[in-house]
Amino acid sequence: MRLYSKVIPAISREVISKLMEDGDIEVEPMRVADAEQDMTAIMKQYVADEEAVVNATREALDRRGYDPSHFKRVKREMAEVRGHRTGQEGLDYVINQMLEFLIISRNVEEVYAEDHVMRRKIHDIFKRHLLVDDEIDREARSRLKHLQEGTSDWEVEYRKQVEQIKRLRGLL
Repeated sequence: MRLYSKVIPAISREVISKLMEDGDIEVEPMRVADAEQDMTAIMKQYVADEEAVVNATREALDRRGYDPSHFKRVKREMAEVRGHRTGQEGLDYVINQMLEFLIISRNVEEVYAEDHVMRRKIHDIFKRHLLVDDEIDREARSRLKHLQEGTSDWEVEYRKQVEQIKRLRGLL
């Protein structure tokens, strides 16, 4: 799961708004912004933990003398050592954290819906915001038809295209 810092506030607003709108939770109007900040804090902590794992992965690659092709495998090892969940497990973890916090938060007056109902709604909101990575990947690949995939030139150009597309979309 790739969670961009710039979309976190939008996800927080949408989660609280959707759950309130559907009658799943009750939040006093004066506390809506605080409830949104609670959700934001959970996602920002996940992003910070993810960055720590990525940095540890880079250091391990340098220390071991591995080339970047081992990044995913080493990252998986680093995440496991730190107890950090990635991918779908990461998304499930963040959603579980949000659900737990809704129950204990002093900014939420009451929770009416069952966890599985709210989990599905929150998951749908995340998926809508996280599909951006797939779109960026498709667009970058479509721009690189003139290069052979898997070559070092393709890898370098792919990273440049992804960064350029993210910048154009305001994700960086």
